[in-house]
Amino acid sequence: MSGDVTVISGPTAVGKGTVVRALREGHPDVWVSVSATTRDPRPGEVDGEHYLFVSGAEFDELVASDGLLEWALVHGTDRYGTPAAPVRAAVAAGRRVILEIEVQGARQVKRRMPDVRTVFIAPPTWDTLKQRLVARGTETAAQMDRRLQTAEGELAVAAEFDHIIVNDDLGAAVEQLVELLGL
Repeated sequence: MSGDVTVISGPTAVGKGTVVRALREGHPDVWVSVSATTRDPRPGEVDGEHYLFVSGAEFDELVASDGLLEWALVHGTDRYGTPAAPVRAAVAAGRRVILEIEVQGARQVKRRMPDVRTVFIAPPTWDTLKQRLVARGTETAAQMDRRLQTAEGELAVAAEFDHIIVNDDLGAAVEQLVELLGL
């Protein structure tokens, strides 16, 4: 048996991580990939749990050795990628796999794994997205501007995804995802 892979994507501050965490709380059998990143940890983030925080040189080695299923330079500053070996192992074990990744990475995974299910998490409004980013309080004004510029482009390509879930109400968004996954 092979596993079922779903890519969850969407713009910054849309609540991708919150939706995925809530899904996992209700369905602990779902396996969620941990992305590698070159960015510094935010307050409260734990290496190996939230992200694999790696140096630029370590990331370069993962790229050179084909150790990433996908990777991208995000917001023009930091690299993010999905370590391939754990995903392949989870799929081979028949697990239901979730990749919570950026839009650029979602496109790469779709090219490499055409049968993957893609889900775009969208904000109810642009203003809501901006409010969520500000409320997070983890970026400088310049970083927020850069993230919002990226978000505009990502929202423009939402139709490329198999499914779009508007994250207006967390419970409703998670329930839609549960239905899509057949859990």
